[in-house]
Amino acid sequence: MTTLSPDIQPTRAARGQSRWQTLVTQLVGLIVILGAWWLVTDVLKLYPPYVFPGPKAVWTEISYGLWGTGPQDGKLLSAIGGSLRRVLTGYVIAVLLGVVVGLLMGAWRPLRTTLGAYLTGIQSVPSIAFVPFAILFLGLNERAVLFVVILEGFIPVALAVSGALLNVPPALRVAGRTLGAGSLGLMLRVLLPASVPSILTGLRTAWSFSWRALVGGELLIAGAASLGEQLEIGRNTANVALVLATIIIIGVIGGLFDSLLRAAEGRVRRDYGLEVPQ
Repeated sequence: MTTLSPDIQPTRAARGQSRWQTLVTQLVGLIVILGAWWLVTDVLKLYPPYVFPGPKAVWTEISYGLWGTGPQDGKLLSAIGGSLRRVLTGYVIAVLLGVVVGLLMGAWRPLRTTLGAYLTGIQSVPSIAFVPFAILFLGLNERAVLFVVILEGFIPVALAVSGALLNVPPALRVAGRTLGAGSLGLMLRVLLPASVPSILTGLRTAWSFSWRALVGGELLIAGAASLGEQLEIGRNTANVALVLATIIIIGVIGGLFDSLLRAAEGRVRRDYGLEVPQ
């Protein structure tokens, strides 16, 4: 039976303790924020409820929207499903396109110096700026939203893959050539595996860009179940509680997916010896 060495056991114990400390710190911070919010809205009443509702009113919107049984309830749940379907579809397509284009830019210098520069410039343009073009080009439908989501997710992945390939240590390239690897073999068996940690960072960035682009595009789609539609309904009906509830849900979903990708990135970086386990 295999046993852990004495120096590994304390490391894992310290890592678990650090995670608990982080969790407790985050919970304390959340309690402080909720307490300050409740103090401002329900105790001091610095703002009227229709301008800045309290935590109870926002929680009521969340609970009715997620698991209510009335005819108008459950709208947030269906909105979450619609938004996740769109963003995951667009994100997967963006990752596939980004990896292919990134590999081509990493392998061919002229493409990297031209297309890479253009993609860097486009990345600086806010995603909401592409929404009018997408609507005029594709129509006021889901294809316009997917276009913006794919564009915003594609660019970080392509640039991350291209940059990761360039940052592979030259010694690995020489070793691959020495062992008889051709251009394709060197790319697939040496350069690409060595670039995985940096590529995962690009995937996490691409998720953030895609998620933000999705909500911005959904604000302009009428009749489709989405979180953007819930924001628009809240604005049109002056329901600030619904707006805040939707914003909180958007933040929670985005944070959860980012945490999953961050955990995968950290695991890979530790496996590659780029981080010391804490």
